[in-house]
Amino acid sequence: MDHMDHILIVDDDREIRELVGNYLRKNGLRASLMADGRQMRSFLETNRVDLIVLDIMMPGDDGLVLCRELRAGKHKATPVLMLTARNDETDRIIGLEMGADDYLVKPFAARELLARINAVLRRTRMLPPNLVVSEAGRLLAFGDWRLDTTARHLLDREDTIVALSGAEYRLLRVFVDHPQRVLSRDQLLNLTQGRDADLFDRSIDLLVSRLRQRLGDDARDPAYVKTVRSEGYVFSFAVQILGEPA
Repeated sequence: MDHMDHILIVDDDREIRELVGNYLRKNGLRASLMADGRQMRSFLETNRVDLIVLDIMMPGDDGLVLCRELRAGKHKATPVLMLTARNDETDRIIGLEMGADDYLVKPFAARELLARINAVLRRTRMLPPNLVVSEAGRLLAFGDWRLDTTARHLLDREDTIVALSGAEYRLLRVFVDHPQRVLSRDQLLNLTQGRDADLFDRSIDLLVSRLRQRLGDDARDPAYVKTVRSEGYVFSFAVQILGEPA
């Protein structure tokens, strides 16, 4: 029997939940419907899902809080598509920071939501097997820096801590797990829980710019993250594994 993708819909609007759920079921997907974060947490304790559609504006813990919680727990690899009633680019960047894979503004057509769900699922599964971000807690050294993968921050030569946002950490982790290898924007989008829209293409460039600032890179002649014209980016330093963080 072919696998039927299981989609979890989390939205406090009952009408939207049921309309979306019915449409997805008619199009060959399995759909489970939850009204809030409490129900979502309880459901995920005993059920596996392939993608979560998560409304931002909900009473109690909103979608951004729940997305951040998912990314920090055992469901960190489950794709998340966020819904919001506000068409604000700032919200989209915050969604990226929290680890969302895609973003859809209400009101939306059910057909568009289905297309985005299928695109996220397809993109998630297209990753080459040799492009996998390691999860083990380690201290990684490169140039003048060390990356503590447990605390998720940078340390300079004087052991000064440089904090990283969630998105900055994920991007740096991809680079240090694949040093001296050209990574296209599509690969970076996939490996950092990116999305299909043009906004996200710009967001990758924005994140690279911010990461260069954290590393003290000269934007005109960066030493760590170099641009490869028409191809993407490359992390130019070799990475040494020092062991587990203290």
